[in-house]
Amino acid sequence: MDNSQEEPMQFIDLESQQKSIRPRLEARIRRVLDHGRYIMGPEVAELEARLAEYAGVKHCVAVSSGTDSLLIAMMALGIGPGDEVITTPFTFIATGEVIALLGATPVFVDIDSRTYNIDPEKIETRITSKTRAIMPVSLYGQCADFDTINAIAARYGLPVIEDGAQSFGATYKGRKSCGLSTVGSTSFFPSKPLGGYGDSGALFTDEDELAKAMREIRVHGQDRRYHHPMIGINGRMDTIQAAILLEKLEIFPQEVVNRARIGAEYGRQLAAVRGVTAPYLEPHNSSVYAQYTIQVEDRDGIAEQLKLAGVPTAVHYPLALYRQPAFSRLGLDPAAFPETEYAASRVLSLPMHPNLADDEQNAVVQALYAAVSASAA
Repeated sequence: MDNSQEEPMQFIDLESQQKSIRPRLEARIRRVLDHGRYIMGPEVAELEARLAEYAGVKHCVAVSSGTDSLLIAMMALGIGPGDEVITTPFTFIATGEVIALLGATPVFVDIDSRTYNIDPEKIETRITSKTRAIMPVSLYGQCADFDTINAIAARYGLPVIEDGAQSFGATYKGRKSCGLSTVGSTSFFPSKPLGGYGDSGALFTDEDELAKAMREIRVHGQDRRYHHPMIGINGRMDTIQAAILLEKLEIFPQEVVNRARIGAEYGRQLAAVRGVTAPYLEPHNSSVYAQYTIQVEDRDGIAEQLKLAGVPTAVHYPLALYRQPAFSRLGLDPAAFPETEYAASRVLSLPMHPNLADDEQNAVVQALYAAVSASAA
């Protein structure tokens, strides 16, 4: 690989995307500056309608962040102290964090070794009289097994909240992520498949009363001005973020196609690289590859070799949630989560974005091949 190039390879390239739509972005932002409704302005309602149509649901509730979206969903479902919520330990801390913030207890279930998503076959044994919801995460851009999860939830009368922060745009059996369960939640953090230029997120549901509750919770529990039937939070979306997302939504379908193509090409090339486990994609799923995550031995050594070759990498995630100091009070034995432990020690994410050029992708694979070969020598 030629390290003399002026522009280093980007792990996620937001700059080239912005350049391609910069004039339209600026026009959208100017309109917000002109009307001056900087929080929950008309662009927010427009975005909600567009996103609901995209996800195939009746209601979309735009909010301030992906973390707040999960919090609002659980508040609307009445989850609180003493309750339990079943989720995965192999995810970003926000998933478990919001459960704890409400005084509830996260109940972790080990992952499927192939998809990294929660293993539905292990959920039912963790359901107790205190269980109030199941919250699967559609990790790395691929949806969890929602038919099985929803069937289990239905038997016990439980709602299902999809944490789709990494999977918006993906499909499960022809249906869109965030339209697969009681509530879908996503994040528009800048590095997400559909990302703004700051924090924001959204909630999705077909249930009218649940949508009403979530809309009220995001504005301090208010149903009309200065009247608060419930406790809420400041979960409102900034209008400029909505304006940016509306413009980025125009190019998003093509970006989803690009992500699938780039992911498939990675898989084709990496099939010939011994010592590398490429992502597994269920045949009924499509992925938006929020991360393109492989497994390797000697992860740190290989990551260092890739860095020297000019290839940036990241680890999503090196420490399961039950190993985080914030959850030490749960006193969980890591041995109870063998698949999570195995993945956390081996996963490595490669550069992935919808504008990744063929020569860049080839360079990543060549550098990875050299690094793995050197590690095995």
